[in-house]
Amino acid sequence: MPKTLLHVFPSFVAAGSQQRTVQLMAAFGDRYKHRIVALDGRMDALDLLPSEIDATQAVPAATGGWMSGVRALRNLLKKEQPDLLLTYNWGSFDAVLAARIQARRAHVHHEDGFNMDEAQRQKQRRVLARRTFLRSAYRVVMPSRRLADIARDVWRLPSDRVQLISNGVHLDRFTPQAPSDSESGAAIRARHGIPQDALVVGAVGHLRPVKNYERLFGACARLDKGLTTPGVHVLLLGDGPEREKLERAARGLVPPGGMVHFAGHQKDLPPYYRAMDVFVISSDSEQQPVSLLEAMAVGVAPVATDVGDVRTCMGPAGEAYLTPLSEADPESHLARSIEALLRDESLRHELGAGASARARELYSFELMLETYRELYEGATAS
Repeated sequence: MPKTLLHVFPSFVAAGSQQRTVQLMAAFGDRYKHRIVALDGRMDALDLLPSEIDATQAVPAATGGWMSGVRALRNLLKKEQPDLLLTYNWGSFDAVLAARIQARRAHVHHEDGFNMDEAQRQKQRRVLARRTFLRSAYRVVMPSRRLADIARDVWRLPSDRVQLISNGVHLDRFTPQAPSDSESGAAIRARHGIPQDALVVGAVGHLRPVKNYERLFGACARLDKGLTTPGVHVLLLGDGPEREKLERAARGLVPPGGMVHFAGHQKDLPPYYRAMDVFVISSDSEQQPVSLLEAMAVGVAPVATDVGDVRTCMGPAGEAYLTPLSEADPESHLARSIEALLRDESLRHELGAGASARARELYSFELMLETYRELYEGATAS
């Protein structure tokens, strides 16, 4: 009989940790039943699951207020009696407290990074809460070395409770060449009105402040006007609360000879990566962005802000295309890196090929899946 996993998310939108979880659910098949709590009620990412996966929404009966939320989640745990509770990021901390009240050992907490309110500095009360209440979890899982170090050194969690699991990519799908049954990059360009000979700068992610896509638009607007022919187009995939604000910003930050295209959320990402010449991370905070690993696997030359484990992901060959946020003008630095690659096709191909080889060596989905499977089996057996 399959065991039941209860997942508690701040929001179950199609963002990084949610998409990783959906992929794991699909790969686990009928091994588990899944109950999903989205504390904001958003369940968009459920649409990404294959219909045969047993996954349904669970709604705690909260009446408002902080303690009410904890009580509602405690009551939900009592009602559902899941074999394993899985919580995700600071926004799920009411469920962490509910698990602690119940002295629940079958609990794994996942931390994928910080929002804008902790991008530069963690809030002390949250540090103290993590330090106090995460100690009782079976494991606290992080995708990046930097975050694992924070868990041990700042949150002071026991080393045997902290587990580093790198994100992984379906390398059979994220390939430089499109399979015969997949759309080509050329088809994606045509769909969005981008000329086939244009230069395309791409980004993928949830549209929220910490991603700082205005920095990307500003960097591309600063590119040399000599690139007007063949023209530079920005292709942004994703959706979220910042979309209207970003659409307004894009009207005033136009790349030479092109425009910014908002493609929204897309289920089939590999063809979009194949439409790009350069892939950019412009964030104020990241840990190990899945979109970067996907772009690398496809062979797109990456440019990024030097945050989290991005430097480790890109490796020595990519260090010249990292922008430190300590720079006086990070936007200008990012623009120089993008322009260097747009002007040199052979350099783009060389960097992209190296990135693809690195992703295939270090970041396979199969390795990630097996590690999570062993973790969850160990937690449910404890």
